[in-house]
Amino acid sequence: MATTEDSLETYTHLPLHLDPATKVLTSTKSSDSQVQEILKNINSLHTQFKSIETPNHAPPPPLPVNPKRSAQLLKLRESAKQSVQKNDFAGAIRLMGLAIQMASDRPPWEPAGMVREELAVCYMERANVHVLNRDWIEGWKDAECSSECKRGRQQTPQGQTIPGNPRAFVIGGKCLVEMGRWHEAVEWLQRGIEIEADEGQDGREMQKLLAEAREGLEKQSARA
Repeated sequence: MATTEDSLETYTHLPLHLDPATKVLTSTKSSDSQVQEILKNINSLHTQFKSIETPNHAPPPPLPVNPKRSAQLLKLRESAKQSVQKNDFAGAIRLMGLAIQMASDRPPWEPAGMVREELAVCYMERANVHVLNRDWIEGWKDAECSSECKRGRQQTPQGQTIPGNPRAFVIGGKCLVEMGRWHEAVEWLQRGIEIEADEGQDGREMQKLLAEAREGLEKQSARA
């Protein structure tokens, strides 16, 4: 295996070893984290190929997707909701973490848009659990991840409107306000209102949080 650096000016030959039993590819003489990450991805892809239930383990068409993973994801989300109802926030967060990992581990031949949709929902639901647990920092991080996975309404070629992700901006804005990060809250909520253009309950909540953030920012400026 060869790696290149500085625009192909450096060549490094790395001996690879393929385990005859497990078919795992390794490079024991390289401690380069980038090389190890590449080998990890190759081995992971090989494992995914072996799990395919098709002749010769060939990747199937991207649609329809294997329903088993979708059903497992839904089950994890429902179990997390039940944990929230019991005020077991730690359990709910753990279950949502498993759901996020399961969605992230979908094979690369399945539609990327579906993966982003699933991750957006999972991150948002876990962010909401963090809010219930008054863990504003983790809630903000998950809300931000959710918005990065999916944001803004979109129009299909058939003229249909695909809903955006305004709830992530509401949750993220609430976390920033609760932490007193007024300037960030104002920027975040203004962007959410602009991107999502939501006229429903989420839109009204964003407007309310924005007014609170602006008031907090004014008071902070006055004290300075």
